[in-house]
Amino acid sequence: MPTTVAYGDHPSQIAHLWEPEGATGGAAPVAALLHGGWWRDRFDAGLMDPLARDLAAAGWAVWNVEYRRTGGDGGGWPQTLDDVDRALRFLAGAAAREPGRYDLSRTVSVGHSAGGHLALLNALDPRTPVSAVVALAPITDPERCAREGLGEGAVGPFLGPDPSARVYAACSPRLRVPAVPQLVVHGDADQRVPASHSRDYVAAARAAGAVVDHHEPAGADHFAVIDPAHPAWRGVRAHLAERY
Repeated sequence: MPTTVAYGDHPSQIAHLWEPEGATGGAAPVAALLHGGWWRDRFDAGLMDPLARDLAAAGWAVWNVEYRRTGGDGGGWPQTLDDVDRALRFLAGAAAREPGRYDLSRTVSVGHSAGGHLALLNALDPRTPVSAVVALAPITDPERCAREGLGEGAVGPFLGPDPSARVYAACSPRLRVPAVPQLVVHGDADQRVPASHSRDYVAAARAAGAVVDHHEPAGADHFAVIDPAHPAWRGVRAHLAERY
């Protein structure tokens, strides 16, 4: 079972730490999980527990991060991203105080949907230890999401009424591509965030010079990518095992 650690004073500034199972004595790679839910407070880090359990069983140390969300939780832009940045800096510092236990050079951020959005933006912060990102059905263009009416109007509460072009640009991974290696997985049957969003993001990221692997599992919907039993996630696990 995970241990819960606070990285701030707010009740949502916590992370659930899953220790690797079957450790052989070597330093474990680290996965930082960021859940989705269109940044809303009715969704929490429990959405990523199945992946946390699966990765821990495969020998990963897992940080399943909670953050302030919109609604009554005090989240929004930029405080939600600020929480993610702060969490990863805090947890990296805690891990560094236990040398030989965690391999921070193999820190992979795994984000789903809105969590994928936060993972990609967090990878821009040089103070965090993230060396690669796995973006699962990510939100990569909030302005386009607002224009297309996705997420039942979730962009408004996140960015505030009538966001400026500067705000949209600041929170757009498509316009602010991180340089770390990336894996983008987006099912072609996604009913929440169209797969075309990821196709366009991958094209922009590659044009910006990023190394991006892109998988589009046939028939996979928005939640298949966080189902440990689904081939979409098994493909992610194979990717991680090969590289980390």
